[in-house]
Amino acid sequence: MLSAAQTDFFAIVRERRSVKQYDVSHRLSEQEIKELLEIAGSAPSAWNLQHWKFLVLNDKKAQAKLLPIAYDQRQVAEASVVIAVLGDLEAHLNAEEVYGPDVKAGKLSEEIKSGLVSQIEEAYADASAFPRDEAIRNASLAAMQLMLAAKAAGLDSCPLGGFDPDQFTEAFGVPSRYVPVMLVAIGKAAAPARPSPRFKAERTAVWNRF
Repeated sequence: MLSAAQTDFFAIVRERRSVKQYDVSHRLSEQEIKELLEIAGSAPSAWNLQHWKFLVLNDKKAQAKLLPIAYDQRQVAEASVVIAVLGDLEAHLNAEEVYGPDVKAGKLSEEIKSGLVSQIEEAYADASAFPRDEAIRNASLAAMQLMLAAKAAGLDSCPLGGFDPDQFTEAFGVPSRYVPVMLVAIGKAAAPARPSPRFKAERTAVWNRF
């Protein structure tokens, strides 16, 4: 069972850093990993379709297999677990599972449900970039929430975009329905993360229009 090391949200956000070196002796139980993923899965998503799938790599052999695919970034092998965050290219197929229970519970009318499903099907009928964009955008929300949950539980994390997605898909048997979005290494830091500066709002914000 995870216990929250911090409950101050702003402190969690400020103190989260991308840790590159992990205590190789630290392990996370399956239950602890599930708790993190439950929190990650409470992230918002378009139409509540929950466009993510988590491939959990907590076996050291699996992590060793991932290492060359991730260009030998050591955190992949040293972390307690690596979560591969995948985006669902066919998230529209989740609509019945998402809305059906609410209709049965009387929280949603069949008419409203049908309207939502029609919207979704129309959007996904566009076979261009829409399904992929939605998959990556929404799965990334879950990935960020996963890292914040880890920090709140006294753990450290590091997102990794540096890996070969085609090799990853082949090595781990990822179905064509899913696109690899990022890897998230989670564990206990063996060395502090290097401090990295952030731009101030004056640098990043534009007010009302360019």
